[in-house]
Amino acid sequence: MHPRAAALIERLGLEPHPEGGYFREVFRSPHRVQPKDDRDERSALTTIYFLLVEGECSRWHRVRSDEVWHYYEGDTLELYWIEQKGDAWHRCVLGPVEEGSRPVAVVRAGCWQAARTTGAYTLVGCTVGPGFEYDDFEMMKDMPEEAEEIRQRFPELAGFV
Repeated sequence: MHPRAAALIERLGLEPHPEGGYFREVFRSPHRVQPKDDRDERSALTTIYFLLVEGECSRWHRVRSDEVWHYYEGDTLELYWIEQKGDAWHRCVLGPVEEGSRPVAVVRAGCWQAARTTGAYTLVGCTVGPGFEYDDFEMMKDMPEEAEEIRQRFPELAGFV
């Protein structure tokens, strides 16, 4: 592991994340909102630090709220998502403001998403609104029929299952 990545894990108090990588929640709004769907009231907003190191990825997962990814440091990050209809996938490179990368990307609620660093490590933040709850979180590996459909329709993205 890159020494800077190991230092970030220690200094930021990061823990292993179920989808891969390391994370720590840094903010959970005390304000409550009621989503206009079948969910109960939840925090208005949550934010985490999220670190991926070389050889790891954020596996396909989806959240029932919008998620904003913010680049902080390290190598660029490839962020992928599949629209809810499942007919198209997207790739965004998160990184410094340069040709081919941008520092912020939004994944809409309900889209499958995955990510990987392009180098030794990448530190990003993920902000979810309405706030993240594990009840709103699904991993594709737990849904074998959907995982197989992704493998068949988008073989170039199968490694994230």
